[in-house]
Amino acid sequence: MNFDLSEEQKLWREAVHDFVAKEVQPKAREVDETGEFNWDATHKMGPLGLLGLNVPEEYGGSGVDALSAALAIEQLGWACGSTALAIAAHNGLGCAPITAYGSDQLKQRFLPPAASGRGQLAALALTEPGAGSDLKGGVQTRAELQGDEWVINGSKMWCTNASIADFIVTLVRTDPEALSLIVVPTDAPGLSIGPAEKKMGLKGSPTHAVSYQDVRVPAANLVGERGKGLAYTLATLDGGRIGIGALSLGLAQAALDEALKYAQERHTFGQPIAGHQAIQWMLADAETQLQAARLLVYRAAWAKQQGRPFSQLAAMAKLFATEAAEKICRDAIQIHGGYGYSSEYPVERIYRDARLMTIGEGTSEIQRLVIARHMLAEGD
Repeated sequence: MNFDLSEEQKLWREAVHDFVAKEVQPKAREVDETGEFNWDATHKMGPLGLLGLNVPEEYGGSGVDALSAALAIEQLGWACGSTALAIAAHNGLGCAPITAYGSDQLKQRFLPPAASGRGQLAALALTEPGAGSDLKGGVQTRAELQGDEWVINGSKMWCTNASIADFIVTLVRTDPEALSLIVVPTDAPGLSIGPAEKKMGLKGSPTHAVSYQDVRVPAANLVGERGKGLAYTLATLDGGRIGIGALSLGLAQAALDEALKYAQERHTFGQPIAGHQAIQWMLADAETQLQAARLLVYRAAWAKQQGRPFSQLAAMAKLFATEAAEKICRDAIQIHGGYGYSSEYPVERIYRDARLMTIGEGTSEIQRLVIARHMLAEGD
């Protein structure tokens, strides 16, 4: 077993790290305080390949392998949770289903602008006010085929990137017992995007309610086959969970970096607090949890790239990495003492950003269900 990254992957990680250290991290506090998305950095991501991670080169993307995509999202998470979440959702949720299942016409129309950095981002609308995690039975947004157009009516909530997206891939009910995915441009008449949600963290990653009132889009905007939207969505979420796991690695690494630095600078009782066993144990636990989480996330990404089943691996990676990140960020605040609770230090922002990760793209409870069902199915 070889646990080393390839030279190409190492160079890629270094290039992304250098970019985010210069363009993203310095604005993280400002993004959190103002709630304004970091467009300056985002527009520069296109040429680097960060906006088309899973988009083939023929459609303007970088088409990197799944592990390289995870490495990029991890570095973005290290720099700024808000920016990282928006870019992860753009790649893993908005562009991914079109890349995997869309027609050539659909890919040619929507992917090159999305990957270039010259336009807006992409989004995926799944959750509805009364549904939550129940996609199969809870989706009430409907699309009716009238001639050569889909007419869409309904509402969605918790849609990441809605206000900064050129298009929203929307899960709709096209038949009484079947769901489909349809690409809806955000300038389509009848599409309304509500105000940005007021959130605990990730304030620079806009999240919105979206309503559809007689929204008409071409029949060709259907992603893949009619009635297969749920299967496409679940597969997309599997990949997205690797992204959230990777983002959590970045947040945890950033918090641990800050805790380690502070522990060596802060003196109490005549020595740096890093000399106290209580602090050393928290640092040791954090490093151990982070390394274990990283192995799980990288393994899930590797399995995806190899074309192997990875749904259970993605669920385990997401579950462990997000819960480990929350614990690491919590302990980073504890190591800072009273200063950790102050916005003067970044650990309180990182903790607030990390808190969503055990909720978004399937809660920890949903991940445990996914893992257990795979285990039970293997025993049949």
